[in-house]
Amino acid sequence: QVQLVESGGGLVQAGGSLRLSCAASGRTFSRAAMGWFRQAPGKEREAVAAINRNGRTTHYADSVQGRFTISRDNAKSTVYLQMNSLKPEDTAVYYCAADPSAILTSTPMTQSQYDYWGQGTQVTVSS
Repeated sequence: QVQLVESGGGLVQAGGSLRLSCAASGRTFSRAAMGWFRQAPGKEREAVAAINRNGRTTHYADSVQGRFTISRDNAKSTVYLQMNSLKPEDTAVYYCAADPSAILTSTPMTQSQYDYWGQGTQVTVSS
């Protein structure tokens, strides 16, 4: 069982930055691929970024490539999402997710591959 708790969301002006954190409980964090997803009002949840078990491989959605950076600290059982150059269209509830069955190189970008989800944190970008 893995419990995930996101933090770091808030209100920011366009062009600003935020850093989201996702703290995981349980002893399987270092064996789990981790992902960030987001859901804007009236839209389906979409993948934002994913990172493999040892943090050496990452994958980003085209819409955030070059602006967002996913990272992890396995000693702290925490995954991060650094978001720079934020745009109003980045406004959404952001969720982290864990896939404890992932192979070493896996960076899943599909919701169905993840077994555990956090409760989400709101990010609002004003224009």
